[in-house]
Amino acid sequence: MKATQSRQNPAEWEESAPLLPKTARDLPAGRHQFHKERLMAHIQQDTRRDASTTKAAPAQPKSRGFRLLRPAFALPAMALAGAVVAGTLLVDNGVHGGGAAGPGTELATGPAMIVPVGATTTKGLPQLIDQVSLAAAEETHPTVGPGQYVYIESQTSDTFVKTVGDDSRLASYALHRRQVWRSADGTKGWLIDAASNESAEGETLSLPDEQGNTPEATLNSPSYDSLTRLTTDPDELLKLIYKETAGQGNTPDQEAFTTIGDLLGESYPPAELYPALFKAAAKIPGVVVVNDAKDALGRSGVAVARLDETGGEREEWIFDKKTHVFLGERTVQVKPVTQDGVAFKPGTVRNTSAITRRAIVDGMKQTPGQKG
Repeated sequence: MKATQSRQNPAEWEESAPLLPKTARDLPAGRHQFHKERLMAHIQQDTRRDASTTKAAPAQPKSRGFRLLRPAFALPAMALAGAVVAGTLLVDNGVHGGGAAGPGTELATGPAMIVPVGATTTKGLPQLIDQVSLAAAEETHPTVGPGQYVYIESQTSDTFVKTVGDDSRLASYALHRRQVWRSADGTKGWLIDAASNESAEGETLSLPDEQGNTPEATLNSPSYDSLTRLTTDPDELLKLIYKETAGQGNTPDQEAFTTIGDLLGESYPPAELYPALFKAAAKIPGVVVVNDAKDALGRSGVAVARLDETGGEREEWIFDKKTHVFLGERTVQVKPVTQDGVAFKPGTVRNTSAITRRAIVDGMKQTPGQKG
């Protein structure tokens, strides 16, 4: 999204803003089943590569990683990989190429991303929440009709422990394009992401699963239809989030914050739900403001954030300072930790994302402006 946003008619609506998935800890027991399945899929992929080459494949991170799409339902043995905005209109920042690497290619890696750890404050949090809520309420937010799909395009990257032979060190994937399509009921979808797909064509997210089951949607794996049924009362919504995520994550408060972040991410909450999500987040203990934060495209903003005391990393939801439109998210290591024998220093960006396009389209794998 450009700093100066171009507003267009609702029929051309898209959104520019991501949100994030991310920790230096092992994936917590009970933490989103989908993340575990993605990890297992990558392990299997690495095993196949090891069998066909003498070069060691990069180790996949055991941490939460960058914001992964939680499918509308859990998909067994699928490798997937962040944001719905405070309801913006069609925005195009011109970043629609393949990024540094295209889907289906060997995604390039480089040194770990390091940024200054921004100072936090509780001052201005209520005002910021009000501003982002108002921004969400003022924007046109089309509904998803029968047979239509939510299309989200983003630029993403994450940091992980890369092992070659006996040498392990931190590395970051090149910033690259990610595209995802989801039907309103969550039973049909498609993902194209060089960090997740073995094929340049991407892979299906459609249900039923490999056992022929179509599980019910949950807060950790929502569909658009399920989100339309959620309460818009912030207190009741937060109570529901704590109840449904009980026993997950490192702490109840952090899990609640992360769950809301995911709902603001690669899901598509109805317009009236956005303010409730923001206001519910403000009621979680430990939520702060970071006055200087940047998304994956380097766009500066102000962040609503929370530190995970267990993993030592801070999840940041980044908003434009003037328009208060959601730009994206990132997770920054604040406290030093060691993972797989490698130190994650303060300032290490565990993951970062920026949504560049968001639209409602009429067909699977159709992009905005393309005829079905």
